[in-house]
Amino acid sequence: MFFWSAAMIAQGFVSNYSGLMATRVFLGVFEGGLFPGVNYYISQWYQRHECGFRMALFFSAATLAGAFGGILARGIAEMSGVGGKSAWSWIFILEGILSILVSMIAYWCIYDYPATATFLSTKEREEVERRLTEDHGHLSNDFDTKYVWQAIKDWKIYIFMFICMAGFCPIYSFALFLPTIIKNMGYSANDAQLMSVPPYVCACFFTISASWYADRVRKRGIFMLGFQLIAIAGFSMLAATAKPRVQYAGTVLAAIGIYPQIPLGMAWNSANIGGSLKRGTGIAMQVMGGNCGGIIASYVYISRDGPRYIKGHCLLIAIIA
Repeated sequence: MFFWSAAMIAQGFVSNYSGLMATRVFLGVFEGGLFPGVNYYISQWYQRHECGFRMALFFSAATLAGAFGGILARGIAEMSGVGGKSAWSWIFILEGILSILVSMIAYWCIYDYPATATFLSTKEREEVERRLTEDHGHLSNDFDTKYVWQAIKDWKIYIFMFICMAGFCPIYSFALFLPTIIKNMGYSANDAQLMSVPPYVCACFFTISASWYADRVRKRGIFMLGFQLIAIAGFSMLAATAKPRVQYAGTVLAAIGIYPQIPLGMAWNSANIGGSLKRGTGIAMQVMGGNCGGIIASYVYISRDGPRYIKGHCLLIAIIA
């Protein structure tokens, strides 16, 4: 976390395309293990039917970042010219500094496993380990490469990779182009940043509440299917009409539909993989599939298709379906 925060700060000082690409590469290298690592970490502390809600709390930070990022970007836009730097440079610098501070705090506050958690008493550590053994059985936690190969050869994990790719593709597209979509509804650039907040707030609420209830009833698939239908309805509204209010309602429905799918899918996959090393590998494979969706996302909304981006909306409908 410290190093990708440093890479983010470095982006604020680049002056050409080559420098930007170099810092983006380092950002991707250092940041790549964060999402699968945190989800694996959660699975090491909680029983399977308790993980979805915790994963949703972590992932909801992405929706909150989208919400408050718009407000923050609007405020930092006023810093344009300070220190001879553009507003976008200050966004990278200030957010990178904040992330570095969080990484330093996290190093001292987060423990690897329940067995090493000094904030727990001996009896509490034993109880946590008993619950995990009761839930996971006596599956091996040994570090042996055969468990990595078991994950690679497990066809079910590849299904979850494709599900995750279909989930992350609209999320990346939505996050990258939401301000542009809203701006093309007739709002100014600064107002578009502010108008992008409500869809993320709604997505955050439904991400957390749906995952909590899914844990409670111990079902995942039916929830994912329901949110996929909501997402399809949202993107259909964006593609079908040019009325700003209807389009904005479509962005809210799209956000509600796409964001809850990720923690639901992560919890579903991790709950079905036995053994800590195989589970960690399976989670990493799932996120790798999701990141491939990010590659597709950069080609969904093409400038020549603006201002309606009908082709992009229809493509996302097809991917979700």
